[in-house]
Amino acid sequence: MSLERTLTVRVERISRETPEILAFELAHPWGRALPGYEAGAHIDVHMPGGFSRQYSLARAPSNAPSYVIGVKRELASRGGSASMHERVREGDLIAISTPRNTFPLREEAAHHLLMAGGIGMTPLLAMAQVLAARGASFTLCVFARSEEHLAFADALRDPALAPHLRLHLDQGDASQRIDLQALLADRAPDTHLYVCGPGGFMKAVRDAAAHWPEDALHTEYFAAPTDANTTTGLPFTLKLAQRGITVPVAADQTAVDALHEVGIDIPVSCQQGLCGTCVVEGDGDAAEHRDFCLTGTERRSKVALCCSRAKGLELVLQL
Repeated sequence: MSLERTLTVRVERISRETPEILAFELAHPWGRALPGYEAGAHIDVHMPGGFSRQYSLARAPSNAPSYVIGVKRELASRGGSASMHERVREGDLIAISTPRNTFPLREEAAHHLLMAGGIGMTPLLAMAQVLAARGASFTLCVFARSEEHLAFADALRDPALAPHLRLHLDQGDASQRIDLQALLADRAPDTHLYVCGPGGFMKAVRDAAAHWPEDALHTEYFAAPTDANTTTGLPFTLKLAQRGITVPVAADQTAVDALHEVGIDIPVSCQQGLCGTCVVEGDGDAAEHRDFCLTGTERRSKVALCCSRAKGLELVLQL
């Protein structure tokens, strides 16, 4: 269970972006400003049916008193996207978390290469809008099936984004298509790569950028890759340095569950190592990291407890 603050918002507007994607504009019920956020941030949305899903905020932070998210109706939906598409209507009140960001822009980057696959454009669109307003150096590469399947097309037509936009349409002219291997073959100094999209797209980009420094590659996953193991492993012990106690973790148990059993409440949300809610300070060098939210540098001193385990018999945490 998450300890994060929950807000009630009104669904101000629902608009169809593509045959599969709806945009939801969420506002404070009384017209007040919602909490601020940084580009790349996401929120948990609690929807009818008891579902909770994470959605990126698809607009640059501003003084506008609303959030915008994009929701793709998945054919193999586990209930979340189906609930948003079929049960949520304009005027409804729904609960959301306050925004949090595990996918921020890196201030040290000289150039930002943003690569969006399908609905993965949502956090990268917000990033592109912020970078354009700053006059920063960036390229936004958007991959979509066709013009009909291009979400937030109106926002992409903004003249401020036009010089930075490269559009790849699977069903478009061959001259428009982007060759990932060629694009990512050479990394210009201090260029940082940001990627969001479906699993196959993420793997293709990561494979093409396998030679890039780990700390220059930033990803936002919708779900853990199908071959990821985020739950089981060998038993080990958690040593809680601040409390001076140890907590055993069974082979079929997560560290979060083991801590909850002894009354230590660790906030969780996605429970797949995606959102960063359960990240704590610890001996990251001794951890078997299974998350998809921490950078290589962060993993030296942080651990995502919903999925990661100890490499050996013990893992020290600053709890």
